[in-house]
Amino acid sequence: MIALITGATSGIGKAAADIFAKNGYDLIITGRRDDRLQSFATALKKDFKIKVHTLCFDIRKLDEVKTNIASLPNEFKQIDVLLNNAGLASGLSPIQEGDIDDWEKMIDTNIKGLLYITREVSQLMIAHQKGHIINIGSIAGKEVYANGNVYCATKHAVDALNKGMRIDLLPHGIRVTAVNPGMVETEFSVVRFHGDEERAKKVYEGLDPLTPQDIAETVFWAASRPAHVNINDIVIMPTVQANATTVLRK
Repeated sequence: MIALITGATSGIGKAAADIFAKNGYDLIITGRRDDRLQSFATALKKDFKIKVHTLCFDIRKLDEVKTNIASLPNEFKQIDVLLNNAGLASGLSPIQEGDIDDWEKMIDTNIKGLLYITREVSQLMIAHQKGHIINIGSIAGKEVYANGNVYCATKHAVDALNKGMRIDLLPHGIRVTAVNPGMVETEFSVVRFHGDEERAKKVYEGLDPLTPQDIAETVFWAASRPAHVNINDIVIMPTVQANATTVLRK
């Protein structure tokens, strides 16, 4: 079994790589930080005795996506699971004050990057008439909150694409799942606030957020259901978070 995980050098992607490796999957891990990819690949091979192939590229660039997927050795082309994990939030501003660069970054990563990688990998899955695509969405894809405008829009797009993929890939025996987390403590807020770690810490103050491991376990649970079972959609929240904006802090 082979799993391809985008954005595998930190957070949910890294945790998911660990749990798939622990369960005997060979891995294709992707990211933009080659030093982290190589270090992680070495650790995975040592700890779990699996095969690991690394692909260092920017998911926002179609040519790089095409070139890297085409470069896969034959032994890694029969991909069983694609985890579309790479994504980000950039900025938190009202629409009239939004930074265009932030908008472009979110749209290019969360929507276009997901589309690029899905198009290439789904064709490999169709050739074998099986596979499972798991998309990491967000509670922001189910609701909209103040100043989240474009980020929420991109995750609403992921929600719609997940439903569209489910229909389009049905004749090919390919399963499609969305996992939509609430607050997860990763690099997410540091990236959103452009490296401001103090501001990012305040997001999680006084509460117990989800961990990357929580989401990775949910992803693997969906992937490990019997072949006749498809988990279409999961919303997973910390106990202290009821919806996108209602949170209980200590």
